[in-house]
Order: sequence, then C-alpha cells, then structure tokens
Amino acid sequence: ISLFFAMLPLAQIEKAPEKKEGEGPFSQLIIRGVTLINGTGAPPFGPVDIVVENNRIVQIKTVGSPIKAINPEARPKLKEGGKELNCEGMYALPGFIDMHGHIGGTEQGTPAEYVFKLWMAHGITTIRDPSCGNGLDWVLDEKKKSASNTITAPRIFAYTAFGQGSKKSIVTADDAREWVQQNAKNGADGIKFFGASPEVMDAAIRENKKLGLRSCCHHAQTDVARWNVLKSARAGMTSMEHWYGLPEALFTDKTIQNYPLDYNYNNEFNRFEEAGKLWKQAAPPYSEYWNKVMNELLSLDFTLDPTFNIYDANRDLQRARRAEWHELYTLPSLWRFYQPGTSHGSYWFNWGTEQEVEWKNNYRLWMTFVNEYKNRGGRVTAGSDNGFIYQTYGFGYIRELELLREAGFHPLEVIRSATLYGAQALGAEKDLGSVEVGKLADIIIVNANPLKNLQVLYGTGAIELAKDGKAVRSGGVLYTIKDGIVYDAKKLLADVKKIVDDAKTKENWQLKQPGM
Repeated sequence: ISLFFAMLPLAQIEKAPEKKEGEGPFSQLIIRGVTLINGTGAPPFGPVDIVVENNRIVQIKTVGSPIKAINPEARPKLKEGGKELNCEGMYALPGFIDMHGHIGGTEQGTPAEYVFKLWMAHGITTIRDPSCGNGLDWVLDEKKKSASNTITAPRIFAYTAFGQGSKKSIVTADDAREWVQQNAKNGADGIKFFGASPEVMDAAIRENKKLGLRSCCHHAQTDVARWNVLKSARAGMTSMEHWYGLPEALFTDKTIQNYPLDYNYNNEFNRFEEAGKLWKQAAPPYSEYWNKVMNELLSLDFTLDPTFNIYDANRDLQRARRAEWHELYTLPSLWRFYQPGTSHGSYWFNWGTEQEVEWKNNYRLWMTFVNEYKNRGGRVTAGSDNGFIYQTYGFGYIRELELLREAGFHPLEVIRSATLYGAQALGAEKDLGSVEVGKLADIIIVNANPLKNLQVLYGTGAIELAKDGKAVRSGGVLYTIKDGIVYDAKKLLADVKKIVDDAKTKENWQLKQPGM
C-alpha cells in the first residue's frame, strides 16, 4: 500500500496566505496572574507570572495563592517595550501537539488557512504531518514559513509516506535503504509506513533509525499478517498510529484476522465493520501473552498514538454527524466528503446498531490496553487524523482528549499526553511540551478550568448556567501563544467561520443530513 500511495500523483491544496494575525514577538512578554498546568503531570499552581524574553520562558514566579492577595511589589517588572497580558482567573497550558495532523486535502476542499487556523484556534501549536499528502516540498515550504512566522500556522514535523516520490518499485532491502537515505537528504523529519514485505520494512526502519530519524506506521491489513506492531518496534520504529497491527500482535489462537470469506479490503464497509470485531480476537486483557507483548513494547520505548476520535463515529454515528460545530465551521466541500459515498471514510451505508455495538466493545478492549500501557510508564500521545469520518480539524483533537479521559486517563495525564509526551515522541522535548524555564513560549490561555471539563477547550466552549438562570457558553481558547506571538484564538475561529460562510454563499448551500 505504501508503494501504491507513493505512485499516486500529488494534488496540492492552497497554501496559507501571508500572516496578518498575532501580536509580537515582544522583547518581553509577561503573562500575569494565571493558574498554570505545566504539562509535566504537576498539579495546577498559581497565580503565577510567566516571563518570556526572546521567545524563551525565563521566569515562572508564584505571586500569590487562592487565599492570599497578589503582592504587586513581588511581581516581575515590565521592561521598556514589553507587553503584559492580564490573565487573572485564567488557566495556562503548554501548546498542544497533534501527532497525526494531515494538512487538508484536495478531495476535502480544505485550504491550508482553514486547517491551520482551526488548529491554532484550539491551541495546537505543533503538528506532525504523517505522509505529507501535499508533497514533501510543499510541506517543507509551509514548515519553513511557519518557523519564520510569516504564516499563521503550527510548527510542522514532516513525516513522508514510505516510497513517496520513488520512480521505481521498492522491492528489495537495498531499494528500501536507498529511498530512506534520499528521504533524509530531502529534509524529511521521519517516515510514515503503511506496510511492505518483511525484508523491505526491516531494512527501511533500521536505516531510518541509523540516520537518526523517527518513524510511525498505520499497519494496514494488506501487510499486517506478515508484519505487525511488535516487529516494527523491534526493528526500531518509534510510534504506531491508530491501532492496526496491535491486536494482530496479540493473537494466540490464530495468525490472521477472522475475515468473512466474501471480504474485500477495498470495500470500506467490509473493512471497518470487520475491524470492529478485531480486538475481541486478541489475547484478553491482563492475560500472560497480553502482558508479554505490552512489556516488550514498553522495553523498546515505543509510543502509542491511538487517534481514538477518528473512529468515534463507528460507535455512535449520529453523535459525530450532528456535532454542533458542523453548522458553523465545517466547509461545504468537507461536509460532502463526509457523506455516504465513495470518499475514504464515507462507508455509511447500512451502518447501524449491530456495527455500533461491536465498535463500543472494540473500544473497551482497545482503551484497556492503552490505559494500562500508560499506567506502566508507556508513552501515549494525542493525534487527531481529522478531515475524515465527521471529525473536523481542531474540534476532533479536543474530542481525542475527551476519549483519553474516557479510557481512564486522569485529566492531568490527558494534558501530558497532548503536550510533553508529544514533544518527547518528536524528539523536541528540549524546546516544547511543557511550560518550564528555558523552553519556547508555546502557551495556551483558557478562561475556564479544563481539568474539570475538557469541553471548555472546544472552540464552541461548554454550556454553563448563569446566575440569571440562562444557559451561557464558557471556555474556548482565548489566546494561543506560539513562538512568543500572541494570537486571539476567538478571532482565528471567526476567520474560519467567514471562510465557511463565504463558501456557503457562493454555492447557495445549506447543511443537510444524509437522505433528508
């Protein structure tokens, strides 16, 4: 499948326009009076003043307590030319890291500005693009512009699809090593695999590791019978995407998934209906073999990036389809892409109670493994894979955080997976992933406590009861600070709404549910 992907002609979406948003960077930025959730797993503390100079956090000073008034004399002094941000009563977190962030797609009709602003509006300041679907040169150009802050975008880590750009079939170990070496020379940060022969997979992963790059894999059913997650980890792969290849590594009474005899992988209804029955075919939780596989993955410092949200519709289609942000923030072209049809992930014909019940049971077993992996010290990250299956960019990432919570993670563990663990998985923890002295100034400001309700992180916020008895919205990220530049997250979301409104007006379009 990787070679198939590599030989497809790349269709590139519209690049992000020149940046017009954001204030800064400033010679000095002081975030005043905020309660800090620093991403390390530490409990919240504050109020603190966070001092940033030249895009580095230089001081985090406690200036009071919930029962002790702030002493103005004890606060860090603002220097000439500096900027203060009054955030008393608010919460600060590290910038989120989306470990599975595709930068739009031509089939979805989603330009880069739309995708980037949805991410930034939800506090996502770093993404890993797994497969560089717009082409490596295209992604590296946007990466460069993001790094120089000439566009409004998260920082980008580019993981090329294995075989992408190859002018010949990759059939031998030498072919694989040659492509991997060229990929590194081209400037990629890593590789995303889908599968290949054992000889090719082993050679490519080992060569990539030798060159100091990282890797991930969607272990597609087309090759998983001969190469699963455990084999990838042994060869030196650094992370896995979704869950494909993990149940197969846990088989004890079979070597191949129990496919119906009329199964066809290219029939996505077939593919995803049967995928919902896969975890129950694996070794049961906490059994001897289940523990053995988990402990070996832990010993190899292997990262799980589950992307729970992208299959959420499989267990509750109506919920995903009727999510309240679709009306305001989902482009008409993206909504059409989601509908039952021939698009990838549009397999919603005859999807009903039986399929959803299987997937609910599938999630219970999947979440049990992921939660226990975290409990034993394993690294679990947050990735969205949005732009498919009714998951709209940014919103789907926050849904991922909710699903990690459902899996059993404490809210502080959820935030750590979304921040520090993502930075570690990227090899970027020296600069990113936590709000600590010496790190880059990637910080989110929210006017509600996300630990009490992760839904306050959605751009649409969470519903609360006001003193007058009326329903009001609270939350939504207020400020996204990336590289010391302060972005008004609400304004970014308004820009996205305008993009959507303009598209609706141009097409005279209204959102309608399938068949209605």
